[in-house]
Amino acid sequence: MIAVIGGGPAGLAAAEHLATARHPVTVFDRMPSLGRKFLYAGRGGLNITHSEPYARLLTRYGPAAAHLRPALDAFPPGALQDWCAGLGEPAFTGSSGRVFPRSFKATPLLRAWLRRLATLGVTTRTHHRWTGWDPDGTLTFTTPDGPVSHAASATILALGGASWPRLGSDGAWTETLAAETPITPLRPANMGFRHTWSDVFSTRFAGHPLKRIAASAGGHSTRGEALITRDGIEGGAIYALAAPLRDAIAATGQAVLTLDLRPDLDAATLARRLGGSALSRSNALRRAGLSDVAAALIRELNLPATAASIKSLSLTLDAPQGLDRAISTAGGVPLDALQGHMLPSRPGTFLAGEMLDWEAPTGGYLLQACFSTGRAAAAEALTWLEARSRT
Repeated sequence: MIAVIGGGPAGLAAAEHLATARHPVTVFDRMPSLGRKFLYAGRGGLNITHSEPYARLLTRYGPAAAHLRPALDAFPPGALQDWCAGLGEPAFTGSSGRVFPRSFKATPLLRAWLRRLATLGVTTRTHHRWTGWDPDGTLTFTTPDGPVSHAASATILALGGASWPRLGSDGAWTETLAAETPITPLRPANMGFRHTWSDVFSTRFAGHPLKRIAASAGGHSTRGEALITRDGIEGGAIYALAAPLRDAIAATGQAVLTLDLRPDLDAATLARRLGGSALSRSNALRRAGLSDVAAALIRELNLPATAASIKSLSLTLDAPQGLDRAISTAGGVPLDALQGHMLPSRPGTFLAGEMLDWEAPTGGYLLQACFSTGRAAAAEALTWLEARSRT
């Protein structure tokens, strides 16, 4: 039996690849059901991958791109879209280039996937929290009925990071693996940041979006949407800059986010539209075409109604939101500490998904790498088992 520990996208992708090769597979998960984080990620539309040119997509993984590339080459975005179609959920590309299954939701896709796994003979064991190995190398678990152990010919660990811990990924595996491998501390990725608003502003505008803005930090820039929260700011445009913002806060205690509230207008055109100093600030902001929340942000920061303020608004961020509010996790087992995906201290044990030390922005890149590394870990496990059988 090959054990797959973790019933998220990486683990299920590994299980499918192994079972297709006619190996007996058991998936273990500590939660009552599989794919809980996958379902939650798709509650507003399951962004399965991205359609941008492959060379550009690779850059989204930053320093980890070179290590991840073999896995992504073997199972690229086109293959993931074909896989969706094979489950009866053909993919379509949205106006932003993001790719979604036909139903737009995760539930139909996951149901079809679990049916396929059952047809392939995959066994599932829920309510099983992995606790490591016995002295003889047997896998150990805690269950509602007490501790149990299972022998495996090979193991895929796909236990996730530590974001959304209530859905199953709580990062507890870091303590179990600490004696086996170096681990970069887990930290939030694709998260919002804290800024202290006035009570008036937070009460009135928490939950309101800043639409069609540009944002920049640490030499990186993006366009998209942000959302005012009671204690700060989040949203797609912020998530894309999360890594440099987070790292700046870690280094200096704060980070500066620069917003362009009218990126569709150049500064000269916007200055002409604002007119002279005779206009009140409210009238000037109205003439600039700002939304209510964007105009309120100018007032909140006590900035003048000028082109410079509108196109280069600086917002000081105090701290990132915690792991419990993050979409994904940075940190984990360094890629260069592994032999491919195999744990050197435990031959026959392979790692996949967010356990590995990589991060990427939202937009389909997270799921793409989880699927790709899950399948890559499974392929390496098959190669290892075959080589072992010949000795």
